[in-house]
Amino acid sequence: MSENKSSNAWEFGTRQVVYGAIGAALYGVFSWATNIFPLPAAGNITFRPAVAVLIFFGAAYGPWVGLLAGFIGNTLGDALSGWGFYWNWSLGNGLIGLIAGLVATSLKDYRARADILRAVGYGVLGNAVGLLFASLTEILVGGIDLSTALVGYFTPAFIGNTVVTVVLVPILLIAFAAVASSRGR
Repeated sequence: MSENKSSNAWEFGTRQVVYGAIGAALYGVFSWATNIFPLPAAGNITFRPAVAVLIFFGAAYGPWVGLLAGFIGNTLGDALSGWGFYWNWSLGNGLIGLIAGLVATSLKDYRARADILRAVGYGVLGNAVGLLFASLTEILVGGIDLSTALVGYFTPAFIGNTVVTVVLVPILLIAFAAVASSRGR
C-alpha cells in the first residue's frame, strides 16, 4: 500500500515538486488560519495544527516533499500573516518535513498500528530537530539568550506540535489509506 518504496524515497522529480507544492499550499494556508492562536511564549509562537499536514506529506511522499512543504509552506503562512520571511523558521519547518519523510522508506500500510506509530515517532523527532534548529538560530538572528530560545520558543512550539502530531497524523494516515484503497492503489 505504501506510496513510496525504499528504493525511490529520495527520488526528486516532477512528482515530488507537485506534491511538495500541494503540501506547501495546504500548510501555508492552514498555518495562516491558525496564526491567530498564540502560545504562551516569548516570541511569535503560535498553535499550528497544520504541522500534521506537513508531517503527513513527508511520511506519505518522502523527505524531499516534506522539506519543500515545510520550507515553502512556512514562508507562505508567515507572508500571509504579515510577518515577513524568517529563513531559520522556514528551514526549521522544512527539517520537520524532511525528517518525517525519512519514515516513507519503511511504511507498508498506513492503517497498521506499527506504521502509524513509526510515522508519529518520526514526526515528533522532526519537530524536535526542526524546532530546536529554529529556536537556537534565533539566538543569532534575533539576539535572544539560550534560556529564551529553549524555554520561550522551543518548549511551547514543541509541546503544541507534539500534541498535534500524536492526535492528527494517525487520522490523516488512516484517511489516506482508505482513499488509496478505494481507488485501487
